[in-house]
Amino acid sequence: MFRHPLSFLALWLASTATRTVAQKAGSFSDGGNTLVSAMMMFVGNEEKVYIMDKAEGNEARIGGHPAWGSVWDLNTHKAEAMDVKTNIFCSSGMHLPNGSFIALGGNGAVGRGGNVGSQMNPNIGAADWDSEYQDFDGGKSIRVLNPCTSADDMNSAQCRWFDEPTILSMRRRRWYSAAEALEDGNVIIIGGFANGGYVNRNYPNKDPQFEGGAAECTYEFYPPRNEDPKPFQFLVQTSGLNAYAHTFLMPSGKLFVQANVSTVLWDYNANAETPLPPMPNGVVRVYPASGAAAMLPLTPDNGYNPTIIFCGGSDMPEYAYGNYSFPFINTWEYPASKDCQRITPEPKDGSAPTYQQDDDMLEGRTMGQFIVLPDLKLLVVNGGSNGTAGYAQATGQTPSYDLMAYGESLASGPVGRPAIYDPKAPKGKRWSNAGFDTSNIARLYHSSAMILPDASVLIGGSNPNVDVNLTTVYPTTYKAEIFYPPYFAAKTRPKPTGMPKTLSYGGDSFDLTIPSESYSGSSNDAAESAMVTLIRGGFTTHAMNMGQRAMQLNNTFTVKSDGTIVLHVAQPPPNPFIFQPGPAYLYTVINGVPSNGSYVIVGNGQLGKQPTAADSTLPDSIRMDNAMGSAAGGSTDLSGGGSTNGATSNTVTIIAGVVGSIVVIGLIGALIGVFLVRRRRAAQQKSHPAYAMNTAESFVAGGGAAGGVAGAGAAGFGGAGVRSSDSSAFLPMKQDNSSQVWKGDSLSYHGRPSSTFSDSEETYDVHGRAPRSPTTQPMLQGQSPTSPGFRY
Repeated sequence: MFRHPLSFLALWLASTATRTVAQKAGSFSDGGNTLVSAMMMFVGNEEKVYIMDKAEGNEARIGGHPAWGSVWDLNTHKAEAMDVKTNIFCSSGMHLPNGSFIALGGNGAVGRGGNVGSQMNPNIGAADWDSEYQDFDGGKSIRVLNPCTSADDMNSAQCRWFDEPTILSMRRRRWYSAAEALEDGNVIIIGGFANGGYVNRNYPNKDPQFEGGAAECTYEFYPPRNEDPKPFQFLVQTSGLNAYAHTFLMPSGKLFVQANVSTVLWDYNANAETPLPPMPNGVVRVYPASGAAAMLPLTPDNGYNPTIIFCGGSDMPEYAYGNYSFPFINTWEYPASKDCQRITPEPKDGSAPTYQQDDDMLEGRTMGQFIVLPDLKLLVVNGGSNGTAGYAQATGQTPSYDLMAYGESLASGPVGRPAIYDPKAPKGKRWSNAGFDTSNIARLYHSSAMILPDASVLIGGSNPNVDVNLTTVYPTTYKAEIFYPPYFAAKTRPKPTGMPKTLSYGGDSFDLTIPSESYSGSSNDAAESAMVTLIRGGFTTHAMNMGQRAMQLNNTFTVKSDGTIVLHVAQPPPNPFIFQPGPAYLYTVINGVPSNGSYVIVGNGQLGKQPTAADSTLPDSIRMDNAMGSAAGGSTDLSGGGSTNGATSNTVTIIAGVVGSIVVIGLIGALIGVFLVRRRRAAQQKSHPAYAMNTAESFVAGGGAAGGVAGAGAAGFGGAGVRSSDSSAFLPMKQDNSSQVWKGDSLSYHGRPSSTFSDSEETYDVHGRAPRSPTTQPMLQGQSPTSPGFRY
């Protein structure tokens, strides 16, 4: 039919171009199936997004067990399973200076239904391994990923997760820890639970520092340092509501930290705290209230001085948050807050930092998430209008699962319509959502979102369930969506040339050339509107983006008679505390419309003190009367933008340079040998001289110690005591059962939702249990609801 092979090529190009150029502003499109629910994700490069889930019974399998990791291709919108060895459930994560990423901590090994894994370790109150899911304990894990592209062998050791806790691990078990990159590329790791729970406290809260061994109120670093983790008093003060503390590095080198309703500036080197005002109106922003939080864009106009914004969350009474087991109220009936506050922690005029009331959101949201866009506005997506993050099978007001209104979800009322916050708009006019579509996919607990290089936003996840459940009210979600912000209404996008591959802290400026055909209208107006923005999406999980930052680089311009615009662009300011070293995407924005982002490395790509130079010197701007852009007004071209700059080879080159000088990142180059390590965590762990492990240490109140665990009731964390609240309602807490564990015959299975998938010729329920008839309820084979020890 086609006589020339170019005909096939033309047809293929036309069909594939449709997806990239014909997207309606404010709309959602199908992002495909992520294979694992997108609890965590990050953009690795211009081709790949890496996605992580907790260890659970996903249909996708790899290495003979369910997958809980995948890699999603930006071009095809298809995912492939990736093997992650340990249970990465509720980890934190961060970028490294060379473009690699780390994922920190997690939970003990689990099996079906979130039950404790088959190989229990009584010394840690959790399982080392599970024989069916084949997940290993992730409580101390440090996982390292070197992003690759389609040109690489994605199955090679260099492209897989390095996940060997016997070689590289933290000194403390951490679940829901915070992480923040420092000015030298090191990462500080803060707080967390030792194993799991709804909130990080017993009630009454008589032991806020240790919680019977369940709380971890210390901090440590990556690369691991040869020192014991130190206590952080702020975490004791904010006990209970201090998971995933909002943490931002300041220009002074101090850390701004917010948790519960408290705020502090913290000199972590001296371990000295400067209290800041409490959060107004009693609104909690950290998990499980989970308000949206972000650093506003750093610009020449604000002197690159950070301001932090918080929106939404919950003003539930303190008592209502309950304890490790569950909340004491039916949270899904409690409306989320729409309150917004902003604070500049280090005012340049020397005034005292204070919270300032900002415009309320258009609706209340818990688990709303800020995404900083290349036009320096903030998008908020996802979340619910009532309740909190987390899941449970009971509350203080609802004693059993069959009475729970929304399955295990503690939130209700999904908010599917995004909104835009414009920090430069006049007060009272900063929020808008006109023309935005509403997604029909609930994005509640364990959902995520991330800016993509083409300036669209990938949205995935949602799984308020202990294990895969496809038929409950808010099911395990694998379907991804892509949201297109308002600038996708533009007919054309800037197509700059000259995009750099690296940026330095100060130093010589660089030029970007904007051809006249990539914009329309007055060249002078376009040049005056031009911004060059640096966007780092970070590591996203639980409605937050750790490491997310945005910076506008200073620039001047020269307009030429043919309408070409040359932008003279300054390097980032010579202060790596403002924008830490590592990967980011560089955009050119003309008349509010961004180019495609180009992958860049900020800094020298190595751990350690970053080189700095004097601020860039820029020439004066030159205008040209009557110069015009030549873009056809009727055309639609949203595919163009910055050059790819060979991001793959750039990253590999940078990593190769780092490997020779940085011992910890150097382990990436030795992955082939590393993967010969025995896969079973049951083997005795030995310290490695570069990654010393401290398995015998305990951070114990009063200096006391006890050996091991007394039966199933003791916490086993240095003898600090036992957790006083029942742990069986919030199922991940089953690793550390107390004396109040529910009995099998006390549970109700009335109306429990189920779903099936085919893993063989038999049909299983969503947890992989034995086949059921329509008249039977899910249970372990050979058991009845009253069998001893039967737990869902």
